[in-house]
Amino acid sequence: MPDGTPRLKPHTLRDAAALVEAGLAPAAELPALQALQQVYAIALTPAVQALIDRADPADPIARQYVPDPAELVTLPRERSDPTSDAPFTPVKGVVHRYPDRALLKPLLACPVYCRFCFRREVVGPDGGLLSEPELEAALDWFARTPQVREAILTGGDPLMLSPRRLGHILARLSSIPHLDIIRLHTRVPVAAPERVTAELADTLAATDKALFLCVHANHAREFSAGARTALTRLRRAGVALLGQSVLLRGVNDSAEALAALFRAMLAAQVKPYYLHQLDRAPGTARFEVPIAEGRAILRALRGSLTGLAWPAYVLDLPGGAGKAPLGPDFARTEGADWLVEGPLDGVAQRHPG
Repeated sequence: MPDGTPRLKPHTLRDAAALVEAGLAPAAELPALQALQQVYAIALTPAVQALIDRADPADPIARQYVPDPAELVTLPRERSDPTSDAPFTPVKGVVHRYPDRALLKPLLACPVYCRFCFRREVVGPDGGLLSEPELEAALDWFARTPQVREAILTGGDPLMLSPRRLGHILARLSSIPHLDIIRLHTRVPVAAPERVTAELADTLAATDKALFLCVHANHAREFSAGARTALTRLRRAGVALLGQSVLLRGVNDSAEALAALFRAMLAAQVKPYYLHQLDRAPGTARFEVPIAEGRAILRALRGSLTGLAWPAYVLDLPGGAGKAPLGPDFARTEGADWLVEGPLDGVAQRHPG
């Protein structure tokens, strides 16, 4: 452009050179970012590009999606499989950690690649699409595992599948008598809302099982006009919408930012469900917020934010030990009684146990 202002690209940016050309990364970092792209995938959709404030060097949207050379530094506490998928994989594409639910990962591709992703070493644009025999073996595992009551489609992003292939998976899962719930985790409605077509909405609405779509968003600005239109289409098709987020330094690490995020979710009729403590994947240390700080932020919100906006703050423990609630706490024991602190006045009242 004549004034030198970078132009929004009408396509997904997938490499370091494209980021520099779009004004999303400094030219001086190009060699480091080119090395980085050999290790971790890059993708910024047009919808995400449109959300980034290029005048703000600390823009919280850019921080989530634009790579940083710091990602090449792995700290001793970081793990390549922080949620321990591998030890709990009975067949390819399935993760079974909890007795009554299991993950189905039909692909490992996403519309965008979050810089804090706990599967960042395995996801990518050509990654992990199950072959037809592998998919059928995974679905057969669900059919012959009666203790599993809930199938959770993740990956990767299951809404990157074609409606036909996704419909086949949902139909097979819906035919399994012992499955009560189907849940899908996705970034698509906020990162690539144009993919939420009428055909996709109809595909999700076709099951007679309880179906929940869990939308991953970390900042209020991600609920753009396009995202709200996509979510409205899903809601009008009868899809129940939940929200999940990760507590991230420089993105939502304040009471004000989290309150705005949760209110934006509710305004889009998305119920906040999980707020995750960061999983310590390689190269993600710049995003970590200490647990004590996270608890203090949530404590500051109690009483000033509707209970409808209140998610469970959880840490996915290493070794497949599960998601542990992190609080905050408003009650403690004293003898046979409980001292319960009022979130509005901060005064502890005695309550007989």
